[in-house]
Order: sequence, then structure tokens, then C-alpha cells
Amino acid sequence: MKIQTLLLLSLIAISCKNETKTETPSTTQKDILEVALKPKTNAEINIEEADTLVISKKHKPNQIGCDLDGDGKNELVEIIRSTKSDKSGLKITFGNNKRTDYFGFGKNVLGQGFDEIDWVGIFEKTPKGEIVWNNVNDDGEIMGEEEIKEEDKIKLPNDGIFIHAEESCGGGIIYLKNGKYEWIQQE
Repeated sequence: MKIQTLLLLSLIAISCKNETKTETPSTTQKDILEVALKPKTNAEINIEEADTLVISKKHKPNQIGCDLDGDGKNELVEIIRSTKSDKSGLKITFGNNKRTDYFGFGKNVLGQGFDEIDWVGIFEKTPKGEIVWNNVNDDGEIMGEEEIKEEDKIKLPNDGIFIHAEESCGGGIIYLKNGKYEWIQQE
């Protein structure tokens, strides 16, 4: 009985020792990708090592330059397709090369109800200082400029990204406000 008890206590001690043992995980290429692809915004996406991102051949233009953060250096904004999910999205490489953000690729874009951007027919820069506003009310009706209150109009602090469907007239502007991405609905 003593041997069985000692054996049982030894197994518990070894098991507990293994459970409490903590090791610093080694940094793998996937860890680096996850950190690099996880911006400090709600533009989250998970791209795995096996995924390949290719610039869209469907969209013309498929890349634009604009200064989203106001540092005087243009960000490169590209429409990209994931070969793994077969969904498209935006890749934003900041001018200082210290940050890259991703939108789409199967993840909801800024809570707008779409997770890829194949529908985009117009892709261009909205210049800093332009006065813009959400022109769709809570009931989904399009509002004219005269219906928009002055306090609801936004003067873009920096350049924005205008994406729009050509035929259905839907889209919006993505811009940075205090380091966080915002969406302005345009039709």
C-alpha cells in the first residue's frame, strides 16, 4: 500500500510539475505574421503562412497612394486577393514601413456587413480637407446635402480611401481619426 501511495504521489507531483512549467514559446514565422498582420484597430484579419496574397487583376486601378495618417508619407493601398479564401480585401502599407493593415479577406470590414471587396468599381483617394458625411439614414434612405446637419459633416483630417460600387451606387470612405479607422457611408 505504501508503494502504491508513493507511486500515486509521485505521478501527481510529476503531473503538477508539468502543468505549472512555463516555457517561453519560440517565435515562429506564423507568430511574426500574426503580430505583423494584427493592427491596433478593428481591421483584424488572420492570414496563415500557407496563404498567398496577390494583387487584384480585376480592379483598375488596383493600388492608390494617399496619406492616411498625416505624416507626409503616402501609404500604399492595394486591392489584394487571398488565394486561400478566394476573397479580396485592402492591404494598407504605411509610408514609414512600420505598419501594414488589412481589411476584408473574409472578415467584416469596419462593421459594414461585407467581408470582401470584389464589388468595388471605383477605388480612389479622397483628399484631406474634403467635407464629407454619411448620406444614408438609419432607415437606409439616401439623404440630400440639405438634410445633413452641419455638425454631422466631417472635414477629413487626412486623405481617405473611397471605395464604391459603380452600378449599385453603394460604398463609402475609410479614413483614420485619432489613429482609428472610421467609415463614412456614401449612398
